[in-house]
Amino acid sequence: MLNTISISNYRSLLNLVIPLGKLNVVTGANASGKSNLYKSLRLLAETAQGGVVNALAKEGGLDSTFWAGPENLSKKMLAGDVPVQGGPKQKRTRLRLGFSNDEFGYSISLGLPIPSSSAFSLDPEIKRESIWVGNSYRPASVLVDRESSVIKVRSGRQWQVIAQHANSFESLFSQIADPVSTPEVVALRDSIRHWRFYDHFRTDVDAPARQPQLGTRTPVLHNDGRDLAAAIQTIREIGDSAALNEAIEDAFPGASLNILVREDGRFAIEFHQYGLLRPLSALELSDGTLRYLLWVAALLTPRPPPLMVLNEPETSLHPDLLPSLAKLIIKASESTQVWVVSHATRLIAALEASPTCNAIGLEKELGKTNVVDQGLLDAPMWHWPDQDK
Repeated sequence: MLNTISISNYRSLLNLVIPLGKLNVVTGANASGKSNLYKSLRLLAETAQGGVVNALAKEGGLDSTFWAGPENLSKKMLAGDVPVQGGPKQKRTRLRLGFSNDEFGYSISLGLPIPSSSAFSLDPEIKRESIWVGNSYRPASVLVDRESSVIKVRSGRQWQVIAQHANSFESLFSQIADPVSTPEVVALRDSIRHWRFYDHFRTDVDAPARQPQLGTRTPVLHNDGRDLAAAIQTIREIGDSAALNEAIEDAFPGASLNILVREDGRFAIEFHQYGLLRPLSALELSDGTLRYLLWVAALLTPRPPPLMVLNEPETSLHPDLLPSLAKLIIKASESTQVWVVSHATRLIAALEASPTCNAIGLEKELGKTNVVDQGLLDAPMWHWPDQDK
């Protein structure tokens, strides 16, 4: 389980360090930085997938993601005593992302390349990467350190250089993962690769989830929900079928959910609703009902990930369904760490009633995102590796 995440110089997240729990609920007004925090998590996930540079390109390039305000916001600027203004930069501009758990910590620093004649001269470069033991970075606790193209690993009390010409556009997870020489790299890479993000379930009239689909065992619902029927049937056979029935009954009293397996191997939704003489197909369901079924399939997964991130799960749901959704999320947090980014006050209130809930309220001051009521002593201990050369 992650216990700390730290983001520096990414859009409105100038310097954010957040403590984490089993169930994390991120709230705040519009434009407070919730989406930026969510996107920064996606960027961290891309480090283990080999796509962090491409992900930044889709956002308009590294330069457009940098904090757009002054390098330092003084107390007088924050108090409104002097206008917000910048001066000559004292440090190299870097986007830095990091996290830690009880075993390891990881950080990555990205910057712009030195001007060259290459056609890819605007591609971001990975300037620094480190993996260390424990929650907080200390030079003595570093296991793997990468500066520019040189990667070295600790061997006893000595450092061993294992790569001198590492690709500047690829994380060390893609270049030195070896179960014998660098087991900590493999462990972290595999953990990050299993992070699961849900932010775009399709419920439109042409959504694949509304159509019968060829079914195979599906312990993990696709992020667009295309294999809904197969995922539900998988929960029935190898997951928590009782919890599935309870989730349907709680949201729709008297209703039941069945999966029709056709002769051609295609699976189809059959939703039996109290008072109706025939079951409804997925094509007949309202957007809200279908979306709730998708959340049931995602949250009751028989293969819980180390981290599940839900972005605005209340979308298209009737307010009366939000307490039922909250129960599903709380149950999921018993077996996996969960992040919820939400605007819905009814969902937020239901989640915050859980004793395991870690409420993270965001606010913006002079364009900079802060955690509400977080003082200097409230933030977890966090140190970045020394600035790269």
